[in-house]
Amino acid sequence: MEQGTLRYVFGPVLSGRLGRSLGLDLLGVRICSMNCVYCEAGPLVRLTLVRAPYVSAEELLAELRIWEADRARRGDPLPDVVTLGGMGEPTLNSDMPRIIAGARAILPGVPVAVLTNASLMTDPAVRAELACADMVLPSLDSLVPEEFARVNRGHSALAPKAIAQGILAFRRESRTLLFLEVLLVAGVNDSARNLEALAEYRNNLQPDRVDVVTLSRPGTEAWARPVDGQTLEHWRERLGALAKGTANGRAALAGRSEKRQEQSGGMAQDEVRARIVASLARRPQTAAQLASALFAPIGDVERALSELLAQGLAEEVRQDGAQAEMPTDAHGGVFYQARG
Repeated sequence: MEQGTLRYVFGPVLSGRLGRSLGLDLLGVRICSMNCVYCEAGPLVRLTLVRAPYVSAEELLAELRIWEADRARRGDPLPDVVTLGGMGEPTLNSDMPRIIAGARAILPGVPVAVLTNASLMTDPAVRAELACADMVLPSLDSLVPEEFARVNRGHSALAPKAIAQGILAFRRESRTLLFLEVLLVAGVNDSARNLEALAEYRNNLQPDRVDVVTLSRPGTEAWARPVDGQTLEHWRERLGALAKGTANGRAALAGRSEKRQEQSGGMAQDEVRARIVASLARRPQTAAQLASALFAPIGDVERALSELLAQGLAEEVRQDGAQAEMPTDAHGGVFYQARG
């Protein structure tokens, strides 16, 4: 298998919480226990709570070995963190503990993080598996049942109170770093009732970190909008949260900052294209974000994006129909996503 054919290892991508994050997709398609309105991975294929080896540890780790050999050959720096996530809820993959152990062996010294919606943390077996990671980043967007239903649109068996209790149990049972995330959607889960419930919960949980964020990229539903800056700042102050991007995973673990290397420019253009397609399939990004995360020259990235647009393999993200305004980042960069 060559670098350009990797299906489950993608990035690195720039993460506001973790720095330069190498992604491992444990599902392969949009299989999840929730169908959150803000999800960046596209339309849901299957809503389920059934665990299975959706992507086998053997296949995924074989790809990771290829990725690492190629990185070492080019002399690129190691990622800040290896992150289990991708197209759906990673704890649904019953091979998760083998994947965590394999990632440690292939990339020794690189922390392993798990992004989870916390839906399966009610299961003691899942909590024990998550304890093998360096960091677990559960999301809990609302403790108000009607808000939870509207923003997360979870499996019918899920309830926010039970999920919250599962996260509390994990905190008691494990010394793994716990970074709680709350994502706010304007007019949906930004109520005073939810804020007070989460503030009380945060005091009981005592996580290592809290991140309160809002939509920064287009989500599944075009109507989902970010909260304003004043609301975001109020929630962060109330929950004792960090501003997004103030720390990354390796710094949190090792207490040191990571030195960045200059972009190597060591990838062939077809490899740049392949990595961009794989990365955009998981989350919309701008050309600048892609270039920084992949250590690729911006000119190569822009050329690859132009080719992918012309071939119908990528598209500019629009909020509502072809004539709507395209969302941009703080610097005016247009977001792109994989097509098809």
